[in-house]
Amino acid sequence: MYGYRQPLRLEEIDVPAPGPEEVLVRVGGAGMCRTDFQLIDGYFDTGLAMQYPITPGHEVAGWIDGVGAAVPTSAGLSEGDQVVVFGSWGDGACRQCHEGNEQLCAHGVWAGFGPHGGYQEYLPVNYRYLIKMPTQADLSPDTLAPLTDAGLTPYRGLKKLRAGGHLGPGRTLAVSGIGGLGSYGVQYAKLLGGGADVVALARSDKKLKIALDNGADHAINVRDRGTDEIRAEIESLTGRTELDAVIECAGSEESIQLAFSLLAAEGAVASVGLIGNRVDVPLFPLVAREYTYYGSFWGNYNDLTEVLALAAAGQIKHTVTRVRFDEINETIDAIARGDVLGRAVIVYD
Repeated sequence: MYGYRQPLRLEEIDVPAPGPEEVLVRVGGAGMCRTDFQLIDGYFDTGLAMQYPITPGHEVAGWIDGVGAAVPTSAGLSEGDQVVVFGSWGDGACRQCHEGNEQLCAHGVWAGFGPHGGYQEYLPVNYRYLIKMPTQADLSPDTLAPLTDAGLTPYRGLKKLRAGGHLGPGRTLAVSGIGGLGSYGVQYAKLLGGGADVVALARSDKKLKIALDNGADHAINVRDRGTDEIRAEIESLTGRTELDAVIECAGSEESIQLAFSLLAAEGAVASVGLIGNRVDVPLFPLVAREYTYYGSFWGNYNDLTEVLALAAAGQIKHTVTRVRFDEINETIDAIARGDVLGRAVIVYD
């Protein structure tokens, strides 16, 4: 990437040399996130200082190709090990880092927002941000890579809803937006929901079919439909007119408004999607009905280990579209339009 709103350039570069505490990862799969499109489109232009060229790609899995001289033996990392990259790298000094939430570090950096990212075949990574996969897991990099964001972000959001007491039997939980995040979100809704009825909300019948295949109890196409009509369909499907909780994976102003308009008293919305820039919800019901609104960003290292454990146990389904180098720019355009089912993943021979 050499500038905003420009196609990415495919270039030959030298294989990076890992530093003393770094490991060189041979990338086997790199997830293509809507955030990558937003990076190129200028979404982050006021919050992040950009130094070009940038190689995108923060969802990364592959194998160890080299180990720096100062990587401790206790890390248990060797050439050939299959690894997953935790893509948010904090400064290690702030309160958020000491709490384990390096993705919230004000001075941290992210893979794919600098000179090296998953859209290249070799990536240097500090050993502390690698998770070694068990050899018996039999998981491929193209399914592991999306778990580092698309599979991680809704997991953390649902953990917040569960910890807040919003899930459980007799409750109705909606997953709004069945893209890369939502296709995993419906699975976690069943795994963490404690028996809650799970309703998928999306604007595409193809995406809603994925939601049903991944365990959603009900699916509602919300395209061009008003709140009253959607509420009536919820009642027809569940016997209730309101939702106790929503994991909001789209992040548009309209989808967040819809989520709040369908909430029951003491209901909660956890926002994990980032399509829009604003939240606009009525104040009186927020206060008078005691709604809760959770912001939930990415996930931490320990959250990712839990997601990978579920994957290793065979409890996660994947919807992956494999992409080659010469298809990257057209795939980014398709992601911007919302045309990709599940997650697009760059794969390497």
